[in-house]
Amino acid sequence: MTTQTSPSQSIDLHVEAAQPSRRGFLKQTSAGAVATWAGGLSLGFYLPPAVADKLATDGPQAGAADINAWIRISPDNRVFCQVSRSEMGQGTSTSLPMMLAEELECRWDDVRMEFASVNEHMARNKIYITFGTGGSRGTRDSQLVMRKAGATAREMLKLAAAQRWGVPVGELVAKQGKVSHAASKRSATYGALASAAAEQKAPSDVALKSPEQWTLIGKPLKRFDIPAKCDGSAIYGIDVRVPGMLYAAIAQCPVFGGVPKSVDGAAALTRRGIKKVVTGPDFVAVVADNWWRAQQALKAVKVVWDYRGNEKLDDQAIMQTLQTGVQVSRSLRSEGDFETTWAAATGTQAADFKTVEADYFTPYLNHFTLEPQNCTAWVKGDLAEVWAPTQSAEATLNEAAKTLGLPVENVTVHRPYLGGGYGRRGASQDYVRQAVLIARELGGTPVQLLWSREEDMQHDFYRPVALYRQRAVVAKDGRVLGWQVRMASQSIMEKIRPASLKNGQDHQAAESFHDMPYQVENLDMRHGICQINVPVGFWRSVFHSQNPFARESFLDEVLQAAGKDALRGRLDMLPAGGRDRKVLEAAAREANWGAKLAPGRFQGLAVQDAYGSFAACVVELSVSKQKAITLHRITIAVDSGHVANVDSARAQIEGNVVYVLSSIFMNEINIQDGRVTQSNLPDYPLAQLRQIPLIQSVLVPTGGEVWGGFGEPPYAPITPAIANAIAAATGVRLRRTPFSHEGFSLA
Repeated sequence: MTTQTSPSQSIDLHVEAAQPSRRGFLKQTSAGAVATWAGGLSLGFYLPPAVADKLATDGPQAGAADINAWIRISPDNRVFCQVSRSEMGQGTSTSLPMMLAEELECRWDDVRMEFASVNEHMARNKIYITFGTGGSRGTRDSQLVMRKAGATAREMLKLAAAQRWGVPVGELVAKQGKVSHAASKRSATYGALASAAAEQKAPSDVALKSPEQWTLIGKPLKRFDIPAKCDGSAIYGIDVRVPGMLYAAIAQCPVFGGVPKSVDGAAALTRRGIKKVVTGPDFVAVVADNWWRAQQALKAVKVVWDYRGNEKLDDQAIMQTLQTGVQVSRSLRSEGDFETTWAAATGTQAADFKTVEADYFTPYLNHFTLEPQNCTAWVKGDLAEVWAPTQSAEATLNEAAKTLGLPVENVTVHRPYLGGGYGRRGASQDYVRQAVLIARELGGTPVQLLWSREEDMQHDFYRPVALYRQRAVVAKDGRVLGWQVRMASQSIMEKIRPASLKNGQDHQAAESFHDMPYQVENLDMRHGICQINVPVGFWRSVFHSQNPFARESFLDEVLQAAGKDALRGRLDMLPAGGRDRKVLEAAAREANWGAKLAPGRFQGLAVQDAYGSFAACVVELSVSKQKAITLHRITIAVDSGHVANVDSARAQIEGNVVYVLSSIFMNEINIQDGRVTQSNLPDYPLAQLRQIPLIQSVLVPTGGEVWGGFGEPPYAPITPAIANAIAAATGVRLRRTPFSHEGFSLA
């Protein structure tokens, strides 16, 4: 995940005349390569001048005019929308054009999507605001700028028509891709007005439609990316083909932090198709005329690694570090006096209270993107091109330029689809660094680097481990009087953005605790940052993927001690009128919480806010004598403020369920001798289609100025809801994932 800054409410969409047009920029900045693709597709990438000239005169967008940086309109009325965010299955490449089209007042059938150029972005003073895609911000942080871009273009088209017809612009109406003047019964299509509109001065302020006027936003529109992904024509990073391209397989030191001490590639170089053995600062790669040959020859390379003393780290040492971190954890939030309350509850007045204590634990997790890390690079002297499935094209551009020692304007970045991201392809650009280093060694020949699944498993930036030590005090009347959390984990932000730490404390790592909504008189929330030699990074919903498990499961334990129903107890502790109450009640209502269930079935629930949205989950399951879990129904309610595309929203809820089940029941990353023990699907299995339950998605948007995310918030309450349902069914309280440690599995 990449944290981005929300765009200002007063974004200036006017493009100064001195700035190059998109087509002019295309001609001026191309590095001269023609990308060809598996399936013969060529879309959305910058072409050499000769090809660009042909496109401008007789191509599919001949005569198209740039109204602003986001919109190009062709004479046949098609609207080409530039999308700066990455598409990795979340639907942003459709929802953002929806925002633009809503205000532009064009026909949806006329809208096309193109990935914006990060090179144009940099050359035009970061005109697209951001290219980062993470933290469920793809739509919510760009919706305003896209709506304003559409509204601005609409008014410029009206100005062009008013000028052409000599009528007041206030008498004109823009609708369904044309501007009309009722009094004179004249009308003109956007395509006919586009060139003149591009010459108009952009208005400094435009009115946006109110939600009740929306005709596209909030509807279940078909996504642009789905047809190509179904018929196989979609281009992912792994599909990139450049003429004369070679292929690279890579081996990195199995121990984190190690480097190659000596490399003997003589045996590999005798094999058919092998072109070169490249030794990098922390890797060895073999380049060949196809990837399989490179991968097989890699096994013949004799490498002696320098582990630099990191080979002794294991799970036991990591746990000891976490336990120390818990002991020295520092306060992030303190209300009342927990220690005095605890002393009273465990001292002479113990008969008047109940106390609950429990430790929870969550392990390292691998991202397991369906498409392993890859990058195609072409280094030609002081110019370079990169094709990368990235969550942050700007980070990719900067990484490639920095690694090669080139100015950013000498590096061109192309963006194919991503075969999964989940945070792996954002802040961490190691695969880009490696690709350009390898390509530089090939002297002007393009090279595609592709990691094996084993490399991908054992050289990730993992979700951090975390240990939670919790204590609570309950009064005789059932009130929760005190709650203490002492949590320890690694800090992601400490490594990539240390300036974000406040007084040496990482609030992100303790999210869902330091900002907990439950009203408890005596609170003590603490976090300890641990230094462990395992690389960590943003993982789907980041700490919201693990902290809610500890919080919401422990709360169930506390409410059970208080003799309260899990739903009623939470509602009693939540402020009146809160969005968390609304989604909790909506999920409970849809799932018939408290109603008589079929024999052997039990329910559990949880609620959590994340990334501007609130989500609640109710799980209905049964457990066999062999501890096999059958999930019958998972109900998830989400309040995102507004919903961009209803179809995508529901798909994201369902995708979160599928993704989370593997991590709950099966997955963990273990460390032994300084390295990861898992390598592939046999020891890191994924949930099967037959194990996926009925998923009920409940959308309860509250509107207002809120635009919450959908890619991650539904994940947050699922793990504790399942744990709470298992506890209701068996009496067994699961306090660590995966649940396989206690013998539980998916049926």
